[in-house]
Amino acid sequence: MEPSRPSACAIQSVSLQSSRGGTSKSCLKQRPEWAPIFVRYMAQIGSFEVRRAARTDVEEIAAAHLDSIRSIGALYYTPEIVSDWGARVGGDLYVNAMARGEVFYITVGELDGKPDVLGFSSHRIHGKEHRTAVYVRGRAARLGIGSALFRSAEAGAISAGATGIHVDASLAAVEFYKANGFEEVGRGEHRLWSGRRMACVFMRKRISGC
Repeated sequence: MEPSRPSACAIQSVSLQSSRGGTSKSCLKQRPEWAPIFVRYMAQIGSFEVRRAARTDVEEIAAAHLDSIRSIGALYYTPEIVSDWGARVGGDLYVNAMARGEVFYITVGELDGKPDVLGFSSHRIHGKEHRTAVYVRGRAARLGIGSALFRSAEAGAISAGATGIHVDASLAAVEFYKANGFEEVGRGEHRLWSGRRMACVFMRKRISGC
């Protein structure tokens, strides 16, 4: 579960879309690495936008991350694990990850009538593996936001040359990833900073046609 520590197993879509909103026939390889992905979607929550995150977004990313852990993760893990999982989530986590080359995408929409970050996804390269994670606020779940975020991360991975994407999924996210083309390749645990062990499912998606 990315981003790099301490978020061990990703909680929380899959046709590829270009920044113009159409289906990409070339796996987005022509899009420059620096070009932002910016797509507008409509959902029950109203309109929301997906864009590449900047350093100025890190506190809002952290808030969405914690909300996801506490509202969705809590349905699958003990209070002790949930507490440890979120204990070290803060803006510096994402600043440091960005400095190491991890790319984040955020969804901005309205909650309670004011703009907020509803969720985020990320793409990073770890060794030879392209890895992703998606987190969505509990109140914004099941509205297509996670799917939109995953598509952005997947497009970023493909533009970086990925032929497959890996994720260490939390128990909460397994069906989400299966619905989006991932297959289970194993099960294991992630050791949290406290020493507690958190169950994860190792998953992989093969990217065809690239």
